[in-house]
Amino acid sequence: MKQETHAAAALDTLLTKIDTRSYTVGIVGLGYVGLPLMWTFHEKQMPVLGFDIDSEKVDAINAGRSYIKHLGEPMMRKLAESDLCDATVDFSRIPEADAILLCVPTPLDEYREPDMTYIEGTVRTIAPHLRKGHLVILESTTYPGTTEELIIPLLEQISGLSAETDFYVGYSPEREDPGNADFNTAKIPKVVGGHGADALRLSMAVYDTAIVQTVPVSDTRTAEAVKLTENIFRSVNIALVNELKVVFHAMGIDVHEVIDAAATKPFGFMKFTPGPGLGGHCIPIDPFYLTWKARQYEQNTRFIELAGEVNTEMPRYVLRRTIEALNSLKKSINGSRILLIGLAYKPDVDDDRESPTYKLMDLYTGMGAEVAYFDPYVPVIRPSREHGHWAGTPSVSWDRETVSAFDAVVIATNHSEIDYDLLAGWADCIIDTRNAMNGRKGVREGQVWKA
Repeated sequence: MKQETHAAAALDTLLTKIDTRSYTVGIVGLGYVGLPLMWTFHEKQMPVLGFDIDSEKVDAINAGRSYIKHLGEPMMRKLAESDLCDATVDFSRIPEADAILLCVPTPLDEYREPDMTYIEGTVRTIAPHLRKGHLVILESTTYPGTTEELIIPLLEQISGLSAETDFYVGYSPEREDPGNADFNTAKIPKVVGGHGADALRLSMAVYDTAIVQTVPVSDTRTAEAVKLTENIFRSVNIALVNELKVVFHAMGIDVHEVIDAAATKPFGFMKFTPGPGLGGHCIPIDPFYLTWKARQYEQNTRFIELAGEVNTEMPRYVLRRTIEALNSLKKSINGSRILLIGLAYKPDVDDDRESPTYKLMDLYTGMGAEVAYFDPYVPVIRPSREHGHWAGTPSVSWDRETVSAFDAVVIATNHSEIDYDLLAGWADCIIDTRNAMNGRKGVREGQVWKA
């Protein structure tokens, strides 16, 4: 009884620190998820300490320089000038934080199975510095059971402390949508699952300081499943419209016109738009986390896997349409110069993770074409594990002389700042995967091929 009373008093002390804004939030991983989260807590006057192994990111934060374009310089300058915010590569400072939010990548390995290297490495790094009263929350998208089966055992083994008794553990999936002007981190409800009632209560209290709404679920496994369900829903529906695009094209029907008309129905229909494939860190990857875990329970995920197959095939469909377009001009793809517009996976951001443009570049070069790209958000291709052979390649300039020199222009990402009316006057052959040329001035008959 005395131990229970002491635990309750310790929890009350932590809740009081949160309520008085004297509770320091530590964020591990300062990328597309961690950096907006840092800003969100900072805006609500919560002390924030950011951790990253990338010294360039840390230096940029402390100097007020932006490294994620859509977040902007003003935000970075305010973080740098604030007494409530700091960033470091020194993980021995973990004890200075009361909560530790893990925002690290969860990619797939070469066999399209979960690669837990980043999560496991991060946990092993913070565990020696874990102290009593710490709250650890994983935000990375992952398979159901990760928190209970991987995070907690590692933390307990290395720290010598016990979850629920000495420290608290929760899971709250990130829901970032980079570049979305309507919904930033603060405005997106936060699903929260805790390892025990006290962990849930504490986790909700932390997020309640900065997020519009917290949505509690019964445990961490449920919270992990929520995020996968959200992204699988999108993956399946995008696969559906991608398949319809191919079918309707064969019938001489414009899929975009069909979808726009269907979207006028005020109930029972949700609009998804087709494209050249899936990009970003979530939708192309997350479904495979569930299919992998389902196999451990001898369950099949045929619907999810079929959607993955359809979406994976879309770059090849764009390739076929490009070949058809060039053939109409009596040109072979072998030896042709092809310009891809948009390296980022979605409009108006600089995030090129899993971008289908990379797949298109590989497919075109594999057919003997000469490839270049234009993207105002990605001036130079950054080194990466998946696309290292393109690292250092610069974006071409945006002018008539440059663009008109290409045999075909492929619109892979429809950035809003690109002048597509100008493009209509510059390019003789345009393969449009995003319906960006629809209704544009100066489009000539046979110039635009929808793909």
